[in-house]
Amino acid sequence: MNIDNSAEILPDIRSGPSAWNCPLNALHRIAILVLLAAAAPTFAGTAFAQSAMAAAVAKPVSLPDIVIGSPKAPVTITEYASMSCSHCAAFGENVFPMLRSRYIDTGKVRFVFREFPLDIKAAAASVLARCIARNDSEKYLGAIETLFKLQERLVTQTKETLIFVGKLNGMSEQEVASCASDTAQFEKLNADQKYAYETLKVDTTPTFFLNGERLKGSMSFEELEERIKPLLKK
Repeated sequence: MNIDNSAEILPDIRSGPSAWNCPLNALHRIAILVLLAAAAPTFAGTAFAQSAMAAAVAKPVSLPDIVIGSPKAPVTITEYASMSCSHCAAFGENVFPMLRSRYIDTGKVRFVFREFPLDIKAAAASVLARCIARNDSEKYLGAIETLFKLQERLVTQTKETLIFVGKLNGMSEQEVASCASDTAQFEKLNADQKYAYETLKVDTTPTFFLNGERLKGSMSFEELEERIKPLLKK
């Protein structure tokens, strides 16, 4: 799902050893070595850019990060999602449980969840989840799991759904109303979204960062696992 004001929607070397043994192919070997040497700065530049992006993603933002998994994990996955994004809800229901059991709970992946609300309804849901969690990442993830399951109701009956989810988590209707009118929380949420949009080039939900590599759009568990496995070997 894309943000509405997006500015960015945005010779065969398999021939075998005999070919290399032929004197006539000496120039071919030299040419390939030259090409490899010329490509090296590009690879180095790509690695440096990814490292810089990883540092930018890891930079502290206004709201406390929602983080689970070992801080020593070799892979960090950061997801930007909206409570009104159907693809985000599908990822949460179909992919995240397997990601958690196979990689997060086993110490291989550290997972960071960040909000990127595409509308005021999603923003209100994110703020409610923050109020429910009180800086407890597990409680936050539990709250958004419920909100994702009630996504259609959230979009069509926002106030009633927020009150319902609040009550499920021990909040009174007045406490939900107070949470939903917390201007400071909305300002921080807006500041973090602005940073993600302008600096990290996030304009689609979900967007993932795997050790600094930006991946846009929904992914199956198999597609995500294919990206994770090479990073575990480094």
